[in-house]
Amino acid sequence: MRSLLIPVLLVICLSVHSQTIPSINEQEVSRIENILAADDMQGRQVFTLGIDKAADFIKKEFREAGLKPLPGSQDGFNQSFTMLNPEATEISAIIDGTSIDGKNILVFSNANSLTVTAADHYQKVYVKKGSDFRSVVFKYLDAEQNVLIIVDTSFTKNFTRLTRFHMHQFEGNGNHILILTDSDPRQYNIQVNQKTKKQGLTNLVGIIPGKSKPVEYVIFSAHYDHLGIGKPDAKGDSIYNGANDDASGTTAVIALAKYFSELRNNERTLIFVAFTAEEIGEFGSAYFSKMVDPRKVVAMFNIEMIGTESKWGRNSAYITGFDKSDMGMILQRNLSNSQFKFYPDPYPEQGLFLRSDNATLAKKGVPAHTISTSKMDSEKYYHTQGDGIETLDLNNMTEIIRAIGLSAGTIISGQDTPQRIKTD
Repeated sequence: MRSLLIPVLLVICLSVHSQTIPSINEQEVSRIENILAADDMQGRQVFTLGIDKAADFIKKEFREAGLKPLPGSQDGFNQSFTMLNPEATEISAIIDGTSIDGKNILVFSNANSLTVTAADHYQKVYVKKGSDFRSVVFKYLDAEQNVLIIVDTSFTKNFTRLTRFHMHQFEGNGNHILILTDSDPRQYNIQVNQKTKKQGLTNLVGIIPGKSKPVEYVIFSAHYDHLGIGKPDAKGDSIYNGANDDASGTTAVIALAKYFSELRNNERTLIFVAFTAEEIGEFGSAYFSKMVDPRKVVAMFNIEMIGTESKWGRNSAYITGFDKSDMGMILQRNLSNSQFKFYPDPYPEQGLFLRSDNATLAKKGVPAHTISTSKMDSEKYYHTQGDGIETLDLNNMTEIIRAIGLSAGTIISGQDTPQRIKTD
């Protein structure tokens, strides 16, 4: 008799539980989403008053949820850091006796003046044809040592796209030189002169300390920055509201913070993060990963664009890197008696696993995955002024947030520990 009652009770529990947690309901989700995606947030672009206003709102929500600042924080929920923006860079180079075009060299350095020769013995890395360009390059761009990265010309387009990441770098990183060439440079002399400007950025971080496992962390994250204001579209709209990208994920993080704060039954410490600077190179999450010991992070739920239906319709979402750990299987098992289902990423050719804020910690072995519903092959309003609140399905979005909260239960309780991701 008992074995028959347990599944029935679990179904009832899942249904009733989602209705009796006031923080995860459509009215509250709509309230948060409408504020974050409003015109007066000016598209939440980094280094603008709009993103500062968004940060103030998120901090207020964290405070009202009863979160505590991250230990060691000097300014409440702010995790502030400095980046350098090269305003003007001049590069001249002679490679094996031949002058080469400066456009075939990228320099990531904080130095105003830099000379690099073979005698400097930089670590040399090759991005060969057929390599995973993004994973190799960004691994070394995050390194503190000096690195010379030789990029095969088959990656010319990828190399060119890196110029937007060249706009910013962390203060204090090593010197990173990228050369686009088919040969192995034996002798080189690279001269760099640049003028840089320091600019501040801020992640928002709050925690709920764990009861019995306080040094084991479960992270819930999203990025709160977007594209700001651009040229007016055909309708005269110039604001990139970013309702789906990623006000929807930030809304989820705030709602989940309130949900778990009300439950107060987490054995592991829960960390809630709103990242900055995702749109210009995932710099917020990269900095955060420097401030947290990856060995202590048990799981990371990164939430990105959950405001529209997935390709499978309502009550569904996908998990990037599903096959990299068993975290997705754990989440789905915890929802086995509900109508909701998590699927593997249906767009593997787009490399989404390493294209969001989970990437830096995933590269360090953390079971860090992104949950999304975005149809990346046909998302009509992605990175357009049309990404407004009116395009979202807030009812379905609410159900997704509830599903994330319920599916995480055995991980935050310490009952389940996802497998670590294998690293090179």
